[in-house]
Amino acid sequence: MKSVEHWINGALTGGDPARTAEIFNPATGEVSGHVALASAADVDAAVAAAAAAFPAWRDASLIKRSQVLFRFRELMYAHRDELAALISSEHGKVHSDALGEVARGLEVVEFACGIPHLLKGGFSEGVSTRVDSYSIRQPLGVVAGITPFNFPAMVPMWMFPIAIACGNAFVLKPSEKDPSASLLMARLWQEAGLPDGIFNVVQGDKVAVDRLLEHPDVRGVSFVGSTPIAQYVYETGTRHGKRVQALGGAKNHMLVLPDADLDLVADSAVSAGFGSAGERCMAISVVLAVDPIGDELVQKIVERVDGLVVGPGDDPKAQMGPLVSGPHRDKVASYLDLGVQEGAKLVVDGRETPVLGGGRASETPGFWLGPTVLDHVPVGSRTHTDEIFGPVLSIVRVSSYEEGLQVINGGLYGNGTAIFTNDGGAARRFQNEVEVGMIGVNVPIPVPMAFYSFGGWKSSLFGDTHVHGTEGVHFYTRGKVVTSRWLDPSHGGVNLGFPTNG
Repeated sequence: MKSVEHWINGALTGGDPARTAEIFNPATGEVSGHVALASAADVDAAVAAAAAAFPAWRDASLIKRSQVLFRFRELMYAHRDELAALISSEHGKVHSDALGEVARGLEVVEFACGIPHLLKGGFSEGVSTRVDSYSIRQPLGVVAGITPFNFPAMVPMWMFPIAIACGNAFVLKPSEKDPSASLLMARLWQEAGLPDGIFNVVQGDKVAVDRLLEHPDVRGVSFVGSTPIAQYVYETGTRHGKRVQALGGAKNHMLVLPDADLDLVADSAVSAGFGSAGERCMAISVVLAVDPIGDELVQKIVERVDGLVVGPGDDPKAQMGPLVSGPHRDKVASYLDLGVQEGAKLVVDGRETPVLGGGRASETPGFWLGPTVLDHVPVGSRTHTDEIFGPVLSIVRVSSYEEGLQVINGGLYGNGTAIFTNDGGAARRFQNEVEVGMIGVNVPIPVPMAFYSFGGWKSSLFGDTHVHGTEGVHFYTRGKVVTSRWLDPSHGGVNLGFPTNG
């Protein structure tokens, strides 16, 4: 059995042997290893290492930082299959989906490679007599990232490449459910030439989270997870004087107008609803079908669901894997009966789905639940409003565009949404009127590219800035404006050597 430890100051350390948690293989339900759970002292050691390494890294030139980023990108690309295999073994998603996760994370690394341009300030000559003004951005110091189980590589890569490129030192607290990816990335950072102490990993639970939020030397905290925890992280961190960006939960709706291409809609709804077993904050979990297309659309969705192959992540024939844990599988499965009690019709029961190498999902060892479709879900029911975070697609019938928009805007969350239509005027109106942070027009999962920023509205975001993109650069830096007067020209002497950027 493997033992997953912390990475502090460029080396593995086990921490307190009395504090560990089990790691499971979701496809079999068996324990595959143990992960250390950090004590407050372990967190203090990581922060101390980061604080000691920060000054030299802050003073390193932008060119040197970007060179390390480029080397890290190449190493990550070379090890992408190994990283994807670790993700599949601990999270459960199929290998192709895990590879996609790594690829989307690498887009942020590539964006951060351009840090010399991203940190360019402004300059105004002669704002007064012989007086110039210019702006600069400088790193915060020690910053931390607290990341969820559903994307153990991609979500950390939304944070640490930009933080490190900006000159900060970073402490990562990954999910204890799938912690191994974080250590592979730590080793690749070291191989890329990143100084020890600039990237640290503390495995753990609430003890580690609370210490990071309270530690006086941690200047900023990034978080992605459920809304109740996001709110707790934001309130606790800001109370201790930290800059905090905390991304919370989601309940993403797809509004389908009668003129839409229903084959495209069905393909998109199934892909966005059941990829990664629905364990995505950008998953489409509710389809708002505008009359009179509901019956035809549901039939097309069911046809596609019936053709999905459910199986272990390392089986190349599998399209969807298990859920991450037994308790989470049981929680998601409870919504099937709840939905029926609330008045919905259970069109596809994921408990009956066959699993490659096993029997029905409900009878196969492991954390299995197949794709599920609930039709005629009542607006405002728990099945409609709760973030189920699993392979449950709810179909809600609405009479008009206006009613569908009202349903979306009346929800607690405002993370992502999509509209499917061939009417450009309706799409333009939707993107203007909907109260959601990320919008897709005939695109089911509108995750922005790395050079834009990711984040929602309402209870999907606590704090003022989104992650990655230019907002990420601003989060991990502070601005200064300098006004200067030099009365005499300086003279540096003759130097015939070619100037360099080192």
